[in-house]
Amino acid sequence: MLRTLYNVLWYPALPFALVAAGTHGKQDRRERMGRPEFAPDSGRPRIWIHASSVGEIEAIRSVAHGLQRDLEGARIVVTTMTPTGRDAARRRIPGAEVCALAPLDCPAVVRRFLRRVQPHLLIVVETELWPNYFIEAKRAGARVAIVNGRMSKRSAARYRRARRLFAPALNAADLILAQTADDARRYARIGVARDRVVVTGNTKFDLERAGEETALRPDLEAFVAGRRILVAGSTAKGEEAVVLDAWRRLSESFPELTLVIAPRHPARAPEVEELLNGASVPFARASQIQNSPTTARVLLLDTMGELRAMYTHATVAFVGGSLFAGRGGQNVGEPAAVSVPVLFGPYHENQLQMASALVAAGAGAVVRDAGELADACARWLADERARAAAGELAHATAHKAAGGARTTLHHLRRLALA
Repeated sequence: MLRTLYNVLWYPALPFALVAAGTHGKQDRRERMGRPEFAPDSGRPRIWIHASSVGEIEAIRSVAHGLQRDLEGARIVVTTMTPTGRDAARRRIPGAEVCALAPLDCPAVVRRFLRRVQPHLLIVVETELWPNYFIEAKRAGARVAIVNGRMSKRSAARYRRARRLFAPALNAADLILAQTADDARRYARIGVARDRVVVTGNTKFDLERAGEETALRPDLEAFVAGRRILVAGSTAKGEEAVVLDAWRRLSESFPELTLVIAPRHPARAPEVEELLNGASVPFARASQIQNSPTTARVLLLDTMGELRAMYTHATVAFVGGSLFAGRGGQNVGEPAAVSVPVLFGPYHENQLQMASALVAAGAGAVVRDAGELADACARWLADERARAAAGELAHATAHKAAGGARTTLHHLRRLALA
């Protein structure tokens, strides 16, 4: 009954859903209504990968590349909930035949999408539990897998309350590849058979990718040369002000320290620019630096795809989405992988396994405000031997956590060929 009501309510809500989903233009509307530009053919495996946005694209990209390598001739269709995710998919999974906005989760639209794509395998990344994707894909004959599965205590409680709605979807999954044992237990508690849940680790960081794309473009390389740098990566609303306050405190003892701020969403760059202007802080924008020499000690990294390379030049890193409740933290493994000590806020539940390991190793620390962020940075900035040792421990911790993508690929390959 709940699922029937859910589906019926979608139809009058479709125009509003199109607006809320960030749909603009004819092509976007076609994609939301399940009409991607794709013509299936016989004899070649077809894989539908659904990810929410940029972070989930990063989590699945090495797996997608592996599937294309191991399943000869595989045709991959990637869908995302956001246009920025779609753009990231086009850049980061260049072998995908189609990167499109996700179809709206109502039966008629999903069935239309499935008739076009005819997938043999549906891969859903992390926590995107859209009931009709699972149910209709299974009904159409596809194998269904959740990859990098994550289930927080709060999510588990919510799914238990709506168990009658989500149980058919979860039961349609052939395989759930969970990040941690805790995630696996929570899936089991909401009714997923234990023999369909496997702990594979987090695919978001894998050693095969650790050395990729570490070269900055020449103008940014010139900016960072010879500097000690605090990189504040993937920051969310409100965090830039905290980071700026901490940097100003640090500047009293470390006047040479440069700050790089990389908002999680580059569209927020004007907001961060306004903050910096309001604080009378001279700064450069990465999108406008163009080999021009600058004495500014703050860089606004307002471009996509350059944070990973910037981390390789960091002295210390702060990873955002973690100072305030609601986001769960961004990828702390990226700076750790390149031997950079890592700081993050108390709300890092989406990164709990790696974050806890970094703290336990002495390679990371939890900070709650500008004072704690400045104090933690100062301890490493004042003692280069201690900072270098923490960086080595960060790298070792990331190395130990690697392998999630390889293990995930092994299970997906078996499922696709079954």
